[in-house]
Amino acid sequence: MAKAGVRRLSSRVAVQARFGRERARVVAARLPSRRDSVVRHRPSARRAGQEAQATDDVLVKIAEVKSKATELASLGLDPVGTREPGDDLGESEQALVRGIRAAGEVLCEGLLEREVEVKLLLLAALTGEHLLLLGPPGTAKSELARRLSKVCHGRYFERLLTRFSVPEELFGPLSMKGLEEDRYQRQVDGYLPTAQVAFVDEIFKANSAILNALLTLLNERLFDNGAERMEVPLLCLVGASNELPESEELDALYDRFLIRRTVGQVSSQGLRDLARLASSGTTTRQFHTDEAPLSLEDFLSCRDRAIASVEVPDRVVDLLVQLREHLQDKCEPPVYVSDRRFTKCVTFLQVAAFANGAKEVSVYDCLLLQFVLGQRKEDGDKVLDFVLENISSDPGILQNELSLLGVFGRACRVLQSSSGDTSELLSECEALVSSLRGQHESFNSALELGFPHLRGSLWYSPQQVASAGQVLTPPMKENLKKIEQLLEEILMVKLCLEGSHHAEVLKKLLPKRLKQYEKGVSKTA
Repeated sequence: MAKAGVRRLSSRVAVQARFGRERARVVAARLPSRRDSVVRHRPSARRAGQEAQATDDVLVKIAEVKSKATELASLGLDPVGTREPGDDLGESEQALVRGIRAAGEVLCEGLLEREVEVKLLLLAALTGEHLLLLGPPGTAKSELARRLSKVCHGRYFERLLTRFSVPEELFGPLSMKGLEEDRYQRQVDGYLPTAQVAFVDEIFKANSAILNALLTLLNERLFDNGAERMEVPLLCLVGASNELPESEELDALYDRFLIRRTVGQVSSQGLRDLARLASSGTTTRQFHTDEAPLSLEDFLSCRDRAIASVEVPDRVVDLLVQLREHLQDKCEPPVYVSDRRFTKCVTFLQVAAFANGAKEVSVYDCLLLQFVLGQRKEDGDKVLDFVLENISSDPGILQNELSLLGVFGRACRVLQSSSGDTSELLSECEALVSSLRGQHESFNSALELGFPHLRGSLWYSPQQVASAGQVLTPPMKENLKKIEQLLEEILMVKLCLEGSHHAEVLKKLLPKRLKQYEKGVSKTA
């Protein structure tokens, strides 16, 4: 009986085993084979490989574009050479430039620490404007005017005004013969109406009787002699005063002096040299007309010749406009700049550039505006600071950066769509590259050559050049790096457009510009 139980158990096990094998065979038939599994999963592996290959291609293209852009950016960034004054002018203009420089040397001889005043006086005469010297007595103010009359061969007139001065002292006595004939007329010969160069000390003590005639004479170069209005040959009047005018009725007279300069005593460091000059008699040296390198006609024609031959670029015009707005709207107290003074500034800068032998006004010439714009002594420092900041920062850098951002965004759209004309974008890239190279050349030559526009100028002393260089150098170096970076970035955009690369390449090359562009788009939306 036990054996029978064993046989039944074995038979059951065998059946179960056979059933298990059949079940396994069915399940195995339903499952894919190992080979089928490999074949079925091969497309996803291929896609992964393709994606990896695409990523590698993007990285390779990014590296190539970066390398080539860096190489192209470094080409043509060498500083330019120096230019001799007058190289751009004709023969007669070059002779005038040489004469102006020689005249400056003649005027300076025997004077100590008056180089700036001499140059401003010479520039005032060449422009046909008037110079106001503010300072204590005994600081060579009248000596400067007398020397100018010798240099330009002009008739000279000098007078000291007091509160009791009468018009006859400036404009001449009344004509007795004219009164007999019922004519109110002055004998002007030898007085201010017939002078080419004049010096009027304590000019703000002029009373109303003198003031009315003086205003017309200074600005329009006209004098009413009785019923007759006569033209006066006045080239330059040098006014002197110990202090600024306090009465409002003198504001118009104060505005007639385009150039203003505060004159101080000789410094303590220069007193020894002053004593030596006095002991040698150099301070009292008399000038002779044969030493004058310029004629009166040269002085009279310089202004018109400068206007005809010297251009005023938009960069300088923009600076003048921004400077006036800054002085009147952002300074405290505001600095008033009349329309007459603003327009005269343009001519003033043209003459300054012409005397330097240039065909175009430079932003460096605008440093002279510290002596032209301003009502008080401290206003000159505000003008100087503004001009120096404008030169070192150059608003054109920001404009080029904004242009780069616009070109970048449009290039991304064109490359993304893989269609569209890229010729217009490439032209904009070329223009932007040219502008950036020009800015780089200007900044780099200024730094490497020690500001040649300043050093080569007739109007700046070595001390003024050194002082301006100290202020300009640090921000210029920073902006030079920024220009180089912008140049490299626009070249990357240009290379991507020329190679028809995918937009992804350009976006990865310039992630900062991508964020700026997307931010701008979101704000617009």
